[in-house]
Amino acid sequence: MNNKPKLTLHATDRSRSRGIPTEAIDAAIEHGKHRAARGADIYTLGWREVRFWAQAGIDLSCWEGVEVVCAHDGQVLTVYRNKNPHARRDRPDRRRAA
Repeated sequence: MNNKPKLTLHATDRSRSRGIPTEAIDAAIEHGKHRAARGADIYTLGWREVRFWAQAGIDLSCWEGVEVVCAHDGQVLTVYRNKNPHARRDRPDRRRAA
């Protein structure tokens, strides 16, 4: 990937503390599933993406579950491993309508 994403200080700290290398971040952005949620772009390397890219000869199995949250300008805000991808779902706004 020619364009290396710029990581915020928070994303750098989180990737180090969580043991997620920059190669995993690059792979998630390049090969992961994209969704826009709550004003951010989220890239996920789930089991489906790992299996799909394995057929093309790209092994992403060690980074399964990595999620990268980016601002719309491409800056990486945070990274984490999602061990339960089914737990992530869009929820209605917490504020109650008056």
